[in-house]
Amino acid sequence: MKRGSKETETSARRISRRALFLGASQLAVVGVLGWRMRALQVEQGDIYRSLAERNRIDIELLPPDRGLIYDVNGVILAENEQFYNITITREDAGDVDAVLAKLARLIPITEEQIARAREELDKVRGDIRVTVAERVPWDDVSRVVVNAPALPGVTAELGLSRLYPQETDMAHVVGYVGPVSDYDLSRIDDQDPLLRIPRFQIGKTMIENKLERVLRGKAGTLEVEKNAAGSVMRELSRSEGEPGSDVQLTVDARLQNYVQARLGEESAAAVVIDLEDGDIAAIGSAPSFDPNLFVRGISQADWDALNERDKDPREHHRPLAAKTVQGAYPPGSTFKMVTALAALEDGVVEPEETVRCLGQMDVSDVRFHCWKRGGHGNMNLHESLKQSCDVYYYDIGQRVGIDKIAAMARRLGLGERHDLPMSAITTGIAPDKDWKRRERGEDWRIGDTVNASIGQGYVLASPLQLAVMTARIATGRSVSPRLVLSIDGVEQPSGAGEDMGLNENHLRRIRASMFDVSNHRRGTAYRTRIVAEGMQMAGKTGTSQVRRITAEERAQGVWRNEDLPWHRRDHALYVGFAPYENPKYAVAIVVEHGGGGSAAAAPIARDIMLQALHGGTPPLSAYPSADRSRIEEQQRRLDLRDIRPGRTADRA
Repeated sequence: MKRGSKETETSARRISRRALFLGASQLAVVGVLGWRMRALQVEQGDIYRSLAERNRIDIELLPPDRGLIYDVNGVILAENEQFYNITITREDAGDVDAVLAKLARLIPITEEQIARAREELDKVRGDIRVTVAERVPWDDVSRVVVNAPALPGVTAELGLSRLYPQETDMAHVVGYVGPVSDYDLSRIDDQDPLLRIPRFQIGKTMIENKLERVLRGKAGTLEVEKNAAGSVMRELSRSEGEPGSDVQLTVDARLQNYVQARLGEESAAAVVIDLEDGDIAAIGSAPSFDPNLFVRGISQADWDALNERDKDPREHHRPLAAKTVQGAYPPGSTFKMVTALAALEDGVVEPEETVRCLGQMDVSDVRFHCWKRGGHGNMNLHESLKQSCDVYYYDIGQRVGIDKIAAMARRLGLGERHDLPMSAITTGIAPDKDWKRRERGEDWRIGDTVNASIGQGYVLASPLQLAVMTARIATGRSVSPRLVLSIDGVEQPSGAGEDMGLNENHLRRIRASMFDVSNHRRGTAYRTRIVAEGMQMAGKTGTSQVRRITAEERAQGVWRNEDLPWHRRDHALYVGFAPYENPKYAVAIVVEHGGGGSAAAAPIARDIMLQALHGGTPPLSAYPSADRSRIEEQQRRLDLRDIRPGRTADRA
């Protein structure tokens, strides 16, 4: 049917309005899109470009392999073990709570682990991975990998952790690592970005702590492409970091194991120094602990056990303390060599000059007693050391004076902080007049000198310092202890030391007296001598009081140590070197509250010295015949570790 002109005109007007409306709408849409595109590209371009790049490409730090630690023979003391961790990245996860809930349905995760992960996620940047679960079994890892599309931001990572195969033997030497804490970050000036990785492990004590930067190495980088869900699509580039340096110690793992076994359950310390280079062959503190407990996060039960909270604090043996370098004890009679040398060098006493010991000496209205109540009679220098007469040293100590005694003590290594990579090393105290005025605000008294002359009063020394003192007397050189033999194969400076400039005749007299301490029938350590030809030991016993014996107690008869509570008993000490004719090792032993040095410390020193000289279990013929059956039983009873053979300290 043919349309009329009027109808055609009306239809044309309608089409024109629709076209105009449609064109205007399209123009508006295009305008809005153009405005939005301009905003996105020009005004907010940098922001969205950065977000797009971050979503597409992620650069991560690759923690380096931590340097290994070996003993002098290449036996591994600290190594790295592989394990799997499950991590999450906040930026890729989106709804973190939802993702963690899904993860918890797949693998066993505690509420505590989830809470800790959330807390760490709040502290770090959104692109940093946070560990949710550590040391995850392979079955759990495979479940996470298979369900990766449903777990955005969650990754199974292969990591490294520290392992200490010698366990309790080296805890006080090597130390342990643990996760970086806020406290660590607050006290160290280190901008290494590795430290910002949650739960990254650093050295906490001893070698691991003091050589942290040497052992840590440098981080590498990994550039990966991720999809919108945060899953890794491909690896774009990898730059490996630098592994930490390997460290070789002077300590002999086999001898160290024997030392720890021989100290047993005593609260004690032992140091063995090789006299040629000052190398520390063994440095043991008992009781000890397993450092592996701290690497994985120690439980409250284990922590309480180590701190012995349920026991009488007066009998606390402090397993976490390295008594060898952190303990400071009155050296007792082991200090008498210092007083004797000071008097000989100053010329105030002749070697054959005698002092009469009646069992006591009155000084300024104060009575000072000898350990032998009836006295020793006439004593010269040789006999005074051999029989450990106190009155002889009261007399010559007053003549030489405290300042010269203190100067000799420092010359022999006491009152000096020895530079070793160990934690909280004590300086000890070699007191003089200035020290008391400075530290106590008081003048020095003659009674202070009398006490100091026999290693009591203000005098304090660590087992390490006593071993150094003995090494210097044995060699005449300023031997310094060395614990690190090499770093990445580069040998560290020797501790052999230079000649001290002491009169050799005086040193010979002191050494001869120490020889008779252990080898003459009237010597205080005769019962624990070494009888093997060419291996005889020279030494000095010591018993240091931890309490003042009152006049009342003396009148009633001084109680025996074994009748006193443990914390009130005397400390037992022994220092010595062997062989006498050609010294190779010096040893120092301290047994806390052990009683007499001759009974408690000297036997331990003798056994350790024979073990060092023989490089293993010595023959029974090295011991006095009366001791052999007991020693044979002791050797069977000691729980010695089967030390794995060593290897060259490198990564070959």
